[in-house]
Amino acid sequence: GMSLLSALKVGASEVAGTFRIGAGGTMAGGSLSLALIGVGHLVGPTVGIAMIVGLVISFGVLLPVFTSGDVPVVADISEVVSDTFASDVRFVGAGAMAIAAVWTLVKIIGPVIRGITASLAASRARKQGEEVALAERDIPVKVLVVTVLALMLPIGWLLWSFLSGTGVSHHTGPLITLSILFVLVLGLVIAAVCGYMAGLIGSSNSPISGVGVIVVLLAALLIKLVTGNDDGGNPTALVAYTLFTATVVFGVATISNDNLQDLKTGQLVGATPWKQQTALIIGVVFGSLIIPPVMGLMATAFGFAGTPGAGPDALAAPQAGLLSSVAEGIFGDSLDWGLIGLGALIGIGVIIVDEVLTRTSGKRFSLPPLAVGMGMYLPVSLTLIIPIGAFIGWFYNRWADGRSNAESAKRLGVLGATGLIVGESLFGVLNAGIIAASGDSDALAIMPAGWEGASHWVGVLLFVGIVVGLYRWVCSRAARDHAQK
Repeated sequence: GMSLLSALKVGASEVAGTFRIGAGGTMAGGSLSLALIGVGHLVGPTVGIAMIVGLVISFGVLLPVFTSGDVPVVADISEVVSDTFASDVRFVGAGAMAIAAVWTLVKIIGPVIRGITASLAASRARKQGEEVALAERDIPVKVLVVTVLALMLPIGWLLWSFLSGTGVSHHTGPLITLSILFVLVLGLVIAAVCGYMAGLIGSSNSPISGVGVIVVLLAALLIKLVTGNDDGGNPTALVAYTLFTATVVFGVATISNDNLQDLKTGQLVGATPWKQQTALIIGVVFGSLIIPPVMGLMATAFGFAGTPGAGPDALAAPQAGLLSSVAEGIFGDSLDWGLIGLGALIGIGVIIVDEVLTRTSGKRFSLPPLAVGMGMYLPVSLTLIIPIGAFIGWFYNRWADGRSNAESAKRLGVLGATGLIVGESLFGVLNAGIIAASGDSDALAIMPAGWEGASHWVGVLLFVGIVVGLYRWVCSRAARDHAQK
């Protein structure tokens, strides 16, 4: 409903603005997205606080400092502030994310290795005819290895077809060999790390964003080494190929998130892993058939921010834009490693604070470095609403703790938050279909010219009203269940 009213232009979908701080400037605001409220509820206050810390570092300190002296006295400052955030502050956030991802890898590599070792031991025991626990009956490792190696053939063909006819096609052999080895080795590590974190604390806290920065950095540096930066006269060819190679690894990472969540759930209820794994493989096949048309529909209807032909309503793609900028900077020798280094230093500082907090509080308090990094490089409109949702969820859970049916009440809150995410996503696809069919980005707009100013107030009131109304309704449902018990 909220998304429909935004599409009708009755209410705004975002409230944001820029303002001066001393000799510099910054931006503030929030997306009126109920899905982000739902995300915040799911990730919780610890991540929410960490994102606020990142937001303060980027928008309260770095952006005013970096724009100091560049902000015009009279003219609109939004362009200077936006450009500085995109060209400088985001890369500091990328450095913080990268060092946080490396630290995450170091911390969990032990449990990951133990888990893989246990899986291999169970597989050998089954092969020798021993009876193993139901929860240890996976698809045989030999079958997995053969399948993975066989899948390198279609991946190699995709890479070849991508290179064919481009300015770098004379590097086809070395590039495809490098990419396949890169996918095999790094894909295994990324799947283990992202999957482990998703299974441990949920997909919303998976380090995929930070790991993505490392993936693109490594891929770009290796491809530059192999090709000698020879782009055949096409400066975008190597950047495009780097991102295409990284895309395969990203696919591995995102699928591992879902798989480990499902397998963890299966273990909790006593499911047979190999049956789940078979179903997950089928799911990947159907996902590969459904996702591309949906993404194509989104590209046709809205476009993505930063791409050619993207209009004012283009979908924000901050992570993709950052990764693209990293690759372009490496191949163009324009990447400011000083900004990346500053971010790494900030990340190290956050890691130290997190470790001290965790140990001195008995793990009651922490400051997740990856969440701080996300708060640093995501636009403020996205960053601000997630912590708000996190604190709303925290207050709701505190209320639920006082009920006899506390766990049931908390589950109702989770279901409500999940519904917000799903509803907004589904309407987004429906709206994209309408826009693509009509060729009009404002196909559903019904409000007259001049309503834009009022739409901001209406949007805020609708947003607050729906959030309050939803949580009151969920509380009443939980209270009714409590009374019935």
